[in-house]
Order: sequence, then C-alpha cells, then structure tokens
Amino acid sequence: MMNAIVNTAPGKLEMQQLPMPTPGPGDVRIRTLACGVCATDLEMIAGWDRTGFPAIPGHEWCGRIDKLGSSVDASLKGCTVVGDNILLDGGEVGFEYPGGYASHFITRAENLIVLPDTVDPALSTLIEPLAVCLRGFNKVKEVFLSDTAADVLIFGDGPIGLIQIMLARHAGAKSVTVVGGREARLALSKVAGADVLINYHDVDELSGGIRNAAGKDKWPLIIESSGNTNALKAAMALGAVDARILILGDYSSGQADFKWNQLLLGELHLTGSNTGSGAWAEAGRMSTEMNFTSLVTHRFPAADFENAIKAVQDRTSGAVKVVLEWE
Repeated sequence: MMNAIVNTAPGKLEMQQLPMPTPGPGDVRIRTLACGVCATDLEMIAGWDRTGFPAIPGHEWCGRIDKLGSSVDASLKGCTVVGDNILLDGGEVGFEYPGGYASHFITRAENLIVLPDTVDPALSTLIEPLAVCLRGFNKVKEVFLSDTAADVLIFGDGPIGLIQIMLARHAGAKSVTVVGGREARLALSKVAGADVLINYHDVDELSGGIRNAAGKDKWPLIIESSGNTNALKAAMALGAVDARILILGDYSSGQADFKWNQLLLGELHLTGSNTGSGAWAEAGRMSTEMNFTSLVTHRFPAADFENAIKAVQDRTSGAVKVVLEWE
C-alpha cells in the first residue's frame, strides 16, 4: 500500500492508503521526494471541468525511480528524476493521472530527465515551471539579438514571473521592470534581477503608472504571467513597434478587448505558450545554473498538507513556492 493525498470532492483533500501502482511496459514507478503546490492545483482541488473526483494532484514533482516496467533501461532504477507530465493519450501526471501528491505514481520512462543525486528535491520541483518558462521564452528571445531591444517588462511576481526575470538576465537583458501586487514577492524580484519594481496597488491607471514609475514609454519585450486581463490590456498599450508580447497567464473565461488596429499599427507579435514540452532537457541542464533557494519559501511534510494548502491560499503568508516533502 502507499499513501496519497486524494482530492475526494470540491475543496476536500484526504490522506488515504491506496494500492501500490505497478508500472506497465515502458513505464516507471516514481517514489516521490518532493512536490510543489501550484495555483493550478488549487483550481483542480476546488473542482473544474478537466478532472473529476477522486483525483491525485501534483505536477511539479521530483522523485526517485523505484520500479521499472518491461523494456525500460535497467540503469534508470534508483535515479533521481523530473519529467514531462504529458502521457501518450494527452493526459497528464498530476491531472488526469495521479501525481506527486502521492508517495508513488507511474509515468513514462522516455519523459524523464535524470538529475544528480545531490540535488535538493524541493528546489528541483521548480524545473517544471522552468520548462514552461523556457518554452515560452525561447519563442521571443530573438529580441536579445539587438542591443537596442534588451529592455523587458514582466507582469506577475509569482514563480513564473520570478523565473522569467532570471531568464531575461541570463539572456542579457539591459533592464527588467516587474509589475506585481505583493511586497514580499516584489522584494524577491529584486533579488532575482529586477531593476524597477511596481506595485499595481500603488498606481491609479496601470499603463500610465508603469510609464511614470519606470521612466520609460514602450518595451520591445513584454511577458504577461499574472493571468490578469487588465495586465494584458496594459501590455498591448506598452508594446513598442514590433514588440513581442509573451502570454503565459491563465485568463479563465476572460476575453480580448482591444481595437484590432492597435495590433496592426503597432505590428505587435502576440505569442501564447502553455506547456513545458520540448524544453525539459534544457530546463534540467539550466536548473544547475539557477538559484531557486529564495523561491522555495515554505516546506511542509506531506502529512501536513492542510497547512501547506493554507499557506498558498493566504496572500499574507509571503509564500512563493510551497513544497510538500515526502521524505
């Protein structure tokens, strides 16, 4: 038997004992070491159309392979790994399939990235959002080929926004301006490499407030990771001619509301990116160069999952990334 934190009904999680899963051909069983608690997990736990009940969340995981299915390379057993969650039928570990809120789960061997055994599993849970960030960033990084196009504006001070700051700096950004709403996270934005910090609560009109605070009118690269439709409208207004606007936020049922000539006359490039697929190997390599220590603000034993969820929900907790540790 194994332990699992099971989403049994809208807003309800229970620790249960369940049968230990057995890997099939090409599969491996992962013994979870650590799993991040993501805002998307909260949506899933609250109840949504994508998954029903019961379900086992957890898509930001790091674990160790403890059992191999047939036709899997024997040398993988015992390796510390992360991996792309998308399986053969399009379902994902942590959503349609059980994830890292369980002490053990099944995934595909070919999806795995092997890490050094010396890694901190809690920090390695951030390789999943790093892959998401990299996939999007790689679509717009051509702006860094020009010395005059290295100013970056980032909406969002959560894990995705903070990682994007690091990527922009790594790519050679001349300046990074960050717009967020939590002072503790904005302080971390400075540590991550931001030059200008803007709390949107302190400005009356978003676009004008950003211009005044930054002392700049337009940006060649804007990354929207907050999921706020007002931020996306501001991004459209603040893009320079030929600007790249990378859209990483989740806007739920929000709809676009802008004049099409704004897109036409500004020659804006709107780019959406919604997964880390194709960027996992690069994320695994780059994770050794990224200092994620300040981003993992809270660690909880898996048995204390209720307080972990509360820390994520509490906007006054100072939480950036909350991690459940299975050992």
